[in-house]
Amino acid sequence: MRRIAGALLALVALLTVGISGIALGQDKPAGKMPPKVLTIFREYTKPGKAGTVHEKTESLFVQAMKQANWPTHYLAVESLSGKSRALFLTGYDSFAAWEKDTLATQKDKALMAALDHAYAADGELLSETDSTALVFREEYSLRPEVDIAHMRYFEISSYQVKHGHDKDWDEIVKLVTAAYKKIPDAHWATYSAVYGFPETTYIVFNPMKSAAEIDKNFAAGKDFEAAMGEEGMKKLAELSAAAIESSQTNLFAFNPRMSYPADEWVNADPEFWKPKAAAAPAAGKKPAEKPADNH
Repeated sequence: MRRIAGALLALVALLTVGISGIALGQDKPAGKMPPKVLTIFREYTKPGKAGTVHEKTESLFVQAMKQANWPTHYLAVESLSGKSRALFLTGYDSFAAWEKDTLATQKDKALMAALDHAYAADGELLSETDSTALVFREEYSLRPEVDIAHMRYFEISSYQVKHGHDKDWDEIVKLVTAAYKKIPDAHWATYSAVYGFPETTYIVFNPMKSAAEIDKNFAAGKDFEAAMGEEGMKKLAELSAAAIESSQTNLFAFNPRMSYPADEWVNADPEFWKPKAAAAPAAGKKPAEKPADNH
């Protein structure tokens, strides 16, 4: 399964995907620790096939999950930078819980039939898909518990560490975390790749309530440099040059129409999580628009 059994990202080691303080999965309340296991499925849309066109086919998946009253939920986010893509994120307490959910889905014939129909319609709009599975790294995170129901964006950074430089990476994280502990609002959650990425890939998720936080984060850069000090900044630069193969940061926006949120999220902010749904394609029919060529 895509949302439920799927995973995401195969960005050659430096794209991004993320969540911080995300509480997906089996009805976890908002504000709890991020899930231990995160599966993500990524869809690249063809030119002209994002936006409401994609929302219509994605609504088929949401309808299927609602009709089945499925207990596992997922969050959809869309790219605001980089290539046009949508990420579908599902959290689990363990890999065993992921397997249990997958097997249960496969046994539900009505749900499987509805999902198969949704895949057929959605596939018309896509140029590529990929997936990954990540594990939460609390020791590399800072204040990861957030009220995810009221977040609207993910600033997601990926870092590929050179083989043999694990200790340098540990030192980098310690330096950065120590400095940001002095900045009250700083927070993030870090995951490491298990499947779908090189094993030395780390994904850092910074959730935000509004784009105004981006401006605030830039302003906080001076506070960070002050907390690090001249010698600390010099050491950080040296360690980064030695240990980090590549890195990239991208911005994603939550899309409630493409998500299957937990009830507590909806109850916490119904105006956002229960928007007017896009009209789904009629059963057995393809989307009205003719698919465009691949990139």
